[in-house]
Amino acid sequence: MARLLEVNNLRVEFPTRRGTLVAVDDISLHIDAGEVLGVVGESGAGKSMTGSAIIGLLEPPGRIASGEILLEGRRIDNLPYNEMRKIRGREIGAIFQDPLTSLNPLYRIGDQLVETILTHLPMTLADAKARAVKLLEDVGIPSAAERVGQYPHQFSGGMRQRVVIALALAAEPKLIIADEPTTALDVSIQAQIIALLRRLCHEKGTAVMLVTHDMGVIAETADRVAVMYAGRIAEIGPVQDVIKQPHHPYTIGLMGAIPTMGLDVERLTQIDGSMPRLNAIPKGCAFNPRCPQTLDRCFTERPEPMPAGRSFAACWRVLEPVAGGNHG
Repeated sequence: MARLLEVNNLRVEFPTRRGTLVAVDDISLHIDAGEVLGVVGESGAGKSMTGSAIIGLLEPPGRIASGEILLEGRRIDNLPYNEMRKIRGREIGAIFQDPLTSLNPLYRIGDQLVETILTHLPMTLADAKARAVKLLEDVGIPSAAERVGQYPHQFSGGMRQRVVIALALAAEPKLIIADEPTTALDVSIQAQIIALLRRLCHEKGTAVMLVTHDMGVIAETADRVAVMYAGRIAEIGPVQDVIKQPHHPYTIGLMGAIPTMGLDVERLTQIDGSMPRLNAIPKGCAFNPRCPQTLDRCFTERPEPMPAGRSFAACWRVLEPVAGGNHG
């Protein structure tokens, strides 16, 4: 099966007066149609930057320095601005953390949906209006036919986020980049939004890249997960494998920090220290200052993701016979 999205050796740089900062450092990943890939890590890991690069919305002076991004086998990272604009919305939809930044407060919800639909799909105005109502129904907004004439401020936070999802789906994109789509919402609404995203994937075959720092959301939603650290992928694999049998010490620490229902634990694991700043990433493995299990080569050689069970982990310990079955 052809990959819907393929990212090969992507490197995103920010030139500054004091030198070049590397925000995303040589990462490769793919997403198939109908699949949810979760991308998780601490703030500053490069998760959102990867999403912005894919959708062509890097803030200057940020730029893609090398690598390639393929959508259905077609390269999109080197397209002119106008070409990329056509793909954004039509083939790639975006859901951002704060719905207020995605909705224009001066326009009715229905008008914003209709404008997006008419921009990308060959439809009459009447059909576009009918589609706008149907989209609001699809994302679970009650009395959609009435609410289509209301303004963003007349919707609650959770309902606004549903409208943003409807906007992202308006042109039936093949891929959705969802950047922290549930962070601003309370837990019960979060669960509804997550269930909605999952359902849309299954029904429409849409692929989703779900960027979040919340491992619980990933466990509920994703098929596979990429754990990022300091602009690199530390571990990537099927979500259940990564959660139940993590191989990278950073992933093991992340999993150990999640409370488990019914398990009586004295205290949760914590990962000492913090992520290095972009101008101070150590040689070798970027995680080495915080890692409890370093080997000599961790300080000199950077590990690439290598097979670890059904996952891939960028850790030299994977090659050790004892640590190959590390259960966290």
